[in-house]
Amino acid sequence: MPTSIAFLAIAEAQQLYHWLPTALELARRDDVRISVLSPSERILDLIRSRDPQGLLDPVRLRRPPGPDTLFRQPSRLATLLLNYRTLTRFPVLVTTEITTAWLSRVPGFPSRTILIKHGAGDREGGYKQRHRYFDLTLVGGIKDRRRMIERGLGTEQNIVVAGYPKFELDTEPQRFFPDDRPVLLYNPHFDAELSSWIRHGPAILAALEALDGWNVIVAPHIKLARQVPPITSRAPHVRVDMGSHHSIDMSYTTSADVYLGDVSSQIYEFVVRPRPCIFLNLDRRAWQGDPAFAHWRLGQVIEDLADLPRALARAADLQPGFIDAQETAMRDSIDQSPIPASRRQADLILDFARANG
Repeated sequence: MPTSIAFLAIAEAQQLYHWLPTALELARRDDVRISVLSPSERILDLIRSRDPQGLLDPVRLRRPPGPDTLFRQPSRLATLLLNYRTLTRFPVLVTTEITTAWLSRVPGFPSRTILIKHGAGDREGGYKQRHRYFDLTLVGGIKDRRRMIERGLGTEQNIVVAGYPKFELDTEPQRFFPDDRPVLLYNPHFDAELSSWIRHGPAILAALEALDGWNVIVAPHIKLARQVPPITSRAPHVRVDMGSHHSIDMSYTTSADVYLGDVSSQIYEFVVRPRPCIFLNLDRRAWQGDPAFAHWRLGQVIEDLADLPRALARAADLQPGFIDAQETAMRDSIDQSPIPASRRQADLILDFARANG
């Protein structure tokens, strides 16, 4: 009888590429059946577009009331409760979101749960008490493993470094503008306490529109679109993306020349190939020594938007001084073994499933 493993696709599309390469790798193995569970036909269609051989078995879950777009889905908890009996049919559930942790607290819930921790950022919001309810957690690098163990969110036995399968998308640099001017990517986070956009958005957009000699991509974390009015610009050198395939498949982090942001974990998808970074400290935080801002050591930090043109003009000349820090941070945040992360994660999940089936 084949080993049965289910991947939960109840989150929005930005989490998809953190687990899909691993699910496809497992589905190629002998005597393994991989199901993908989702209440969204839109999400399942996107998964099918990445699975032309039909290796995965899509299962359409019952859907609670709520939106159905790639970036808006109904309540995850309501989805889990509505489909509780279906979920119990699978001995192992794999997910990238932490609402599923509540299942482990239901008396008698029979399935074992595995978390693939998505992203590799530094902010404290990436560490929740719910993390500790998973039977196995796979993290991208030693930084997350160390921090989770320090916070009592797991043990040396059940938190394992397994790399970052999203890098296997092999996204090639693209041209998003008709000319050859350098490209600045502005990537604000959604965290209301830490995002540069929440309190300073109009001023930042005005500064970006006033830039001379640069093309600009404004691609905020997809969750920011739920909290603020749509960002729009008529400037010909400014491209705004409030949510598309490009905003989640590393198209922008691969194609940009300079990164501008605050606390998004996408910084590590950018500096996997070292390039200049600029961080906005417009609220003038005392960030030095704060692990939530560890990535601010990877580039210039400016406290006034008037300094942005000068920071951009100096970026290429200053970059050699940041390369060692960027490479060190990458080694700590995301383990880049010559063995593909999808294969490493697949081996770990399959071993766990067979030992606990």
